Amino acid sequence: MTTDPALYPTERLTRVQEAVRKAGIDVLLLTPGPDLRYVTGYDAKQLERLTCLAVPADDDPFLVVPGLELKAAQASPAGQLNVDMIPWGELTDPFAIIAGKVGRPELVALSDRMWALHVLQFAKALPAAGLRLASEVVSPLRMRKTPAEVAALRAAGEAIDRVHANVPTWLRAGQTERQVGVKIAEAIFAEGHISADFVIVGSGPNAASPHHEVSDRVIRDGDVVVVDIGGTMPSGYCSDCTRTYAVGGAPDDFAAYYEVLKRAQEAATVSVRPGVTAESVDQAARGIIDGAGYGEWFIHRTGHGIGLETHEEPYIVEGNATRLENGMAFSIEPGIYPGPHGARIEDIVVCTETGVQRLNNGPRELVIV
Repeated sequence: MTTDPALYPTERLTRVQEAVRKAGIDVLLLTPGPDLRYVTGYDAKQLERLTCLAVPADDDPFLVVPGLELKAAQASPAGQLNVDMIPWGELTDPFAIIAGKVGRPELVALSDRMWALHVLQFAKALPAAGLRLASEVVSPLRMRKTPAEVAALRAAGEAIDRVHANVPTWLRAGQTERQVGVKIAEAIFAEGHISADFVIVGSGPNAASPHHEVSDRVIRDGDVVVVDIGGTMPSGYCSDCTRTYAVGGAPDDFAAYYEVLKRAQEAATVSVRPGVTAESVDQAARGIIDGAGYGEWFIHRTGHGIGLETHEEPYIVEGNATRLENGMAFSIEPGIYPGPHGARIEDIVVCTETGVQRLNNGPRELVIV
C-alpha cells in the first residue's frame, strides 16, 4: 500500500468537510472502501467489526476502529491526519460511540458500498436521521484527478499495456480461455499490480458477451477473441484495457464492423475536451456505429470513470450531462457484438486543459495471432 503524500494529501479531509457543509449534510460516515481510502489513504479491511470515519459538518472528524486494527490505521496515511482515532473492544458498541459524538443529525451520508449489516445498525443508532449517499459529497471531488492521480493511472495503463503486448504469445488454437486467462493473470501481477481484478478472454461466440470472463471453451483457428483485463496497483489506482485478437485470421464478416469500431473509438476519443458533456462523447461513438448499421449490437455505454475503482463517475453514457473538466479520467470502449463473434476497443483517457491524452497506447488494429 502506498503512502505517497501527493496521492493522499492531508488537506483532502478539509476539502471533504467543506463539501459536507456545502451539501447540507450533518455528518458523513465512511466505512472501508474507495471513499475512505480517497479521504484518508487508509485501505481498511472490510470486516463485520466496524471501521468508520465520521466527518461532521461543524466538528472535528474522528475515526472509530476495532482495537485489533488500531496499529494498522496508525501506520497508514490516516495516521498523519491528526484525527482522533477511537479504538473499540469486543464488548463495546461502536455505533453507540459514533451516535454519542455526533448527537442527533438530521441528514447523514453513508458510504455507497457500506454493508447492509452496518447501514441498518446506523439507522437504529441515529433514528432521526435521513440517509443520503456519500457519493453526493465525495464523487465530485474524486472525478477531478490531481496530477499525482493521473500519474498513478498512467503507470497502471503502461503496466496493462505491457501485459497486452504479450497476449499474442499465449493466445493459441488448442488452448482454453481459462488456460490463457491464468497466464494473463500471472502477467498482471508480474507487471506490478497487487491484484488482478478481472480477466476476460471471450473467444468465438463468447466474444459477443461483454462480461464473459473465461470458460473451458477451446480456442480454435478463425476465432475472434476479446481480451479485457485490469487490476489494482500498489497506489490503489486501477488499470483497464481491451484489445481484440483473431486466431489464424478473422471471419469474413468481421473486418467490416471492426473498421467501424476503430473509427468510432477514435472519434469518441478526439471529441474529449473541457466543456463537452459526457453524453456527447458517447454520441460521437454511437453515431458512427448507428450510421453503419450496427447500432443494435452496441449494447452498453461508451465508458466509465476510473481511479480507486475500475468503475466510478463520470459515466460516458446518454443522459449524463456532466461537463468534462481537466483531470477527469475514464474509458472509451465502444463494442459491437453481433452474436457469432464480437469486438471491443478500450483505452483509458484523461481530459486535459487542451483536449485529451490516452493512458493506453498499444496498437488498436486487429492483432492476428
